[in-house]
Amino acid sequence: MPKHAASKPSGAPSDPDRIPDAGGSAADDRDERISLTEAFAPVGAEPVADAPEAPADDRDNAIGLTQAFAPVDGAPSGPAHAGGFSYKGDTDDEYPDAFDSLEPHDAPSLLLDDEAPLEPEQPKGRHGKKDKTDVPPHMRKSRRMRRVLIVVIVLLVVLIGVLGYLTWRLVTESQTLAAQQTQQQQDAQEVTAIQQEETKDASTETTKKTEAPNLVAVLGLGQDEAVAALAHGAQVTASKDVNEEGNPIKKDVTVALTDEPADTRTGTPTVYLGLNEEGKVVQAGYSASTAALGYGTLSFADAVKNEHVVEKTLQEAGIPVAEGAAVLPEDKTAYSTYDTDGTTLVKENCSFSGTVDLNGAPHEWSAVLSYNYTTANMTGNLADTIRIIYVYVNA
Repeated sequence: MPKHAASKPSGAPSDPDRIPDAGGSAADDRDERISLTEAFAPVGAEPVADAPEAPADDRDNAIGLTQAFAPVDGAPSGPAHAGGFSYKGDTDDEYPDAFDSLEPHDAPSLLLDDEAPLEPEQPKGRHGKKDKTDVPPHMRKSRRMRRVLIVVIVLLVVLIGVLGYLTWRLVTESQTLAAQQTQQQQDAQEVTAIQQEETKDASTETTKKTEAPNLVAVLGLGQDEAVAALAHGAQVTASKDVNEEGNPIKKDVTVALTDEPADTRTGTPTVYLGLNEEGKVVQAGYSASTAALGYGTLSFADAVKNEHVVEKTLQEAGIPVAEGAAVLPEDKTAYSTYDTDGTTLVKENCSFSGTVDLNGAPHEWSAVLSYNYTTANMTGNLADTIRIIYVYVNA
């Protein structure tokens, strides 16, 4: 067995680059092989003594490691590949330096502006830092959006505060107005309740201070005779002519009964005389406060229906009118006057009339009951109500 074959491991592949010649021998192949030391030995160096001498042709074609990487004649200097091929790299403009590529770059926002164009990186400052004013468009837009949102939020807070204050003022004023209206309604209801009560309050009765004079006795008398017949300190206080077509009364004379106690609200009781063309009394009337006649703070309806103030006053004046002759209308608004609010009662006034037989001859009578609540509404005291009764008889 040959020497080299004994050292070759079993199953080792043969050199794929080695193709034996058709007429060559195995010995020639062994002679052309060189060791690793000889392959990288410098050119011109002597071969190793132990190694077999290579053929002359092969020695002439062998090159060293330095020559293998030497530039090809006519090619530019620099690293080159075997066979004369050299690699020409891309310029720095196309491919930046490796260290520059490792520096962090600002990535475009994916939320605010996905389509924002990318601007080229601006030059850096003297120490390698970016200028603070060099901010990408998407970051400037984001800052503007934040400022706008802050302003909007501040305005909304101010607006909510103003609306809250106005709402509080409106609610407060509404409550105050409602309380005032409720109080006014309660006052009006109290006045109406007292006016409509049908029973007499004994605590409100007053002492009778005066009485009506006999009006029937002065009918047909002249002015001076009538004044003397009235007595009670009768004095003429006013007189005026009446020129009304069809009216039998041509002169009105007012006579005050000065001896009677005067009322602080209505004054002294008064007699009214109506004279015809001959100067004779054809109508006689009388007025006084209901309090002076002995009637207390009665409601209007109670004075007419229960106390029969109208009939009793006529009877005192010599006019025999039966109780129940004075009747109030069913509709209260027919004799009631209200303030502009529609609920505050200002005045109640009702007229009554009828016929009575005097000495076998019919005579007409009339009466007016009047309640004025103006002063009482201002003071809140019903005792300040002005209550006056008028009674008349015609000849």
